[in-house]
Amino acid sequence: MPIYEYQCSSCGHQLEAIQKFSDAPLVDCPACKAAGLKKMLSVPGFRLKGGGWYETDFKTGAKKNLAGAEAPAACPATGCAGGGCTAGE
Repeated sequence: MPIYEYQCSSCGHQLEAIQKFSDAPLVDCPACKAAGLKKMLSVPGFRLKGGGWYETDFKTGAKKNLAGAEAPAACPATGCAGGGCTAGE
């Protein structure tokens, strides 16, 4: 379930709430009891790591552009750049 951040427009109180997508947004502030809660936009706090991801994801330094480092040369006969071209054989 996603975590939503709310801020009260009356008192400025902020809170986080774990809610289902189908749940109605919270309205009442627990601090001042006013009906002034509004959802805030926030960035998710996770990062995809480990095996199984694309080789260029989250690389640093010299390893950052592995996919575009050395493109295969184009075939002089057809212009393809697949590396498995058999037109010149």
